[in-house]
Amino acid sequence: MSLYAIVLAAGEGTRMRSERPKPLHLICGRPMVMHVIHSLAGVQPTQTVIVVGHGADQVTARVTTDSPSWANVSFASQVVQRGTGDAVSVGLTALDRIVHTSPVDERPAEHDDMSTILVLPGDTPLLRRETIDNLVAQHEASGHAATVLMAELDDPTGYGRVVRAKDGRVLRIVEQRDASEDERQINEINTSIYAFRRDLLGPALRRVTPNNAQSEYYLTDVVAVLADMGHQVGAVVADAPETQGVNDRWQLALAERELRSRTNRHWLLNGVTMFDPRQTFIDVDVHIERDVTLYPGTMLQGETRIGSGSQIGPNTRLNNCVVGTNSTVENTSAVNSQIGNNAHVGPFAHLSSGSRVADGQTTGAFYDSDTADSKKI
Repeated sequence: MSLYAIVLAAGEGTRMRSERPKPLHLICGRPMVMHVIHSLAGVQPTQTVIVVGHGADQVTARVTTDSPSWANVSFASQVVQRGTGDAVSVGLTALDRIVHTSPVDERPAEHDDMSTILVLPGDTPLLRRETIDNLVAQHEASGHAATVLMAELDDPTGYGRVVRAKDGRVLRIVEQRDASEDERQINEINTSIYAFRRDLLGPALRRVTPNNAQSEYYLTDVVAVLADMGHQVGAVVADAPETQGVNDRWQLALAERELRSRTNRHWLLNGVTMFDPRQTFIDVDVHIERDVTLYPGTMLQGETRIGSGSQIGPNTRLNNCVVGTNSTVENTSAVNSQIGNNAHVGPFAHLSSGSRVADGQTTGAFYDSDTADSKKI
């Protein structure tokens, strides 16, 4: 069965207080929206449509450059932000234009297209690929019209509530501002991540109206439309922390801390020593071989590569650098540099962009690629 994804990345993100478009704020060296795209690695969509709006040119340029080939990324523009329901309609229209390239009389009719449409917000950088894999597997096995990814919170204030029937079917999703007092007591929340049957999503979207406190087209209303039509809507439970969105700098910092913890744990379990993981910062695209030791204050950024047996730190920042095997780099700042095997850099060294430290070489406190010489300062 074909699977397509629509990623919503059109919002302005005013609470970020930034000129940078919200989807492009970095977490562990990768833009938020790219973390969402990478969560699709297990299902590998036939096409991924990114719905852009504010800062569209910047978002399009960065995502085009950074996206893996398997994502098959394309873009759709939501010129006026009229809600998530409208954004998905924009994405669905773009998807139809891209996918249905055959002559009109040979295109599959909408009501015959039972492919899966995944909808995800572009600001959930902690989402795991295993969670998406599970959502898609359960949705397609059940044959439901839609499946909602939900989570449970002790304090659900501010989130849309998932209202269920006694048999567990999802009846509707009600936003906090539109919920009754009884509905606000529900602790099952909507994560804004869904799987839909394509043949039912389009017709349901066309029945959504902006009769709500925000006068917007809510994607959440599609759930009630489908249920009222007699279709089954299911739910899959995910861990709450990984599905929470990032709306301001505080939430950005919390997400960064969580993802760094995951990243450090991965390397610790794969043969890397860290004296204090809380003071060790590793971007998601860094690669580290076994028996590397990282001292406190180490920052490995970009696509840095560290060879086996090397010791890095303390208080060292390497950005897009390659370090060979059994080398020592201490109290050093370096960018776009190469350090050979059995080399010693620092302490208190600076490697300017393009520097190369040969195998077995020891540098002093300053190293400049133009002179290829180390100097004490």
